Amino acid sequence: MGATEDDLTLLVRWREGDQLAGKQLFKKYFDQLYRFFASKCAEPDEMVQSTFFAMVKAKDQFGGRSSLRTYIFTIARHELYRHLRTLRRDRQFDPELSSIADMGTSIGGRMAKNDDHRRLQEALRQLPVEQQTLLELHYWEDMDAAALAEVFEVAPGAIRTRLTRARAALREVMAKAASAPADALRSDEALETWARSLAG
Repeated sequence: MGATEDDLTLLVRWREGDQLAGKQLFKKYFDQLYRFFASKCAEPDEMVQSTFFAMVKAKDQFGGRSSLRTYIFTIARHELYRHLRTLRRDRQFDPELSSIADMGTSIGGRMAKNDDHRRLQEALRQLPVEQQTLLELHYWEDMDAAALAEVFEVAPGAIRTRLTRARAALREVMAKAASAPADALRSDEALETWARSLAG
């Protein structure tokens, strides 16, 4: 699905120097981006800013074939990985292997809405960053396989495979930590229903 007329109009106006249009886009997507970064970075505000700066630099790359939202999250994902690589100068960062927990980044539970949400966040941070990001966008930003495929720049079939692996990995982490209700760990579907209920 392509970008909405409203998003495209704002983006074009912003590219042409309309600062008010830029502020409107920033306001529209700030909370979503903040939530995306807050579970992975110590300075989510700065990461949101860097995502919008990167949007300006890459202004000619968006052709409107995808939604602006998935385009923004694609940039956000790249900005996240760039940031995490700078934190691991002495060691190689691999989003498919490295987890936020491995990096020793102090994030805390400031975005947690309750104890269940905090425990889920802690479990997600045990996963490789790529799996954590995938599940958070799926559970809390309500992105389906097609949208996730745009963000991760792979085919929808590959995303479905990755989702299956990520769900299994999360269930394993949560089962070991006994950090989720037993009913939620019965199946991938039960875990997804429980996780989505925590999005608030």
